[in-house]
Amino acid sequence: MTRVLMVCLGNICRSPLAEGILKSKVDSDKVTVDSAGTANYHIGKGPDKRSIATAARYKIDITDQRARQFTAEDFDKFDYIFAMDRSNYNDIVSLAKNTSDKAKVTLMLEVLNNPQAIEVPDPYYGGDSGFEHVFQLLDQATDLVVKKIESH
Repeated sequence: MTRVLMVCLGNICRSPLAEGILKSKVDSDKVTVDSAGTANYHIGKGPDKRSIATAARYKIDITDQRARQFTAEDFDKFDYIFAMDRSNYNDIVSLAKNTSDKAKVTLMLEVLNNPQAIEVPDPYYGGDSGFEHVFQLLDQATDLVVKKIESH
């Protein structure tokens, strides 16, 4: 079983979308996908209603997800950890116990090999179009994550 974790700041916008999109593309008998936030702002809450609506437009249901905070124990539980931006990447690797833990962490959009789009923008303070943009970025990136997982 391959285990993948998506991480953003509050675990209500970007990482729930990334979790839902990736889950829709993998065999759940072979790949487990979860999400978390580096901050504790929204623990136990569901995804932002705009993330839920955006996912629903693509027939992806993320309403059952609940926000949780990333912990150092996640390094032991997951094979791949994808950070949505550099700030969250730095927060995650600061909890790493060793180089093996750090090696599990990647910026989500690095798989796209596009230096202009290395961070998934946080759509929280913007309008609905920001959520659509984030969905499209994550949809492209998760296609490549699936290939990465399948090649290992």
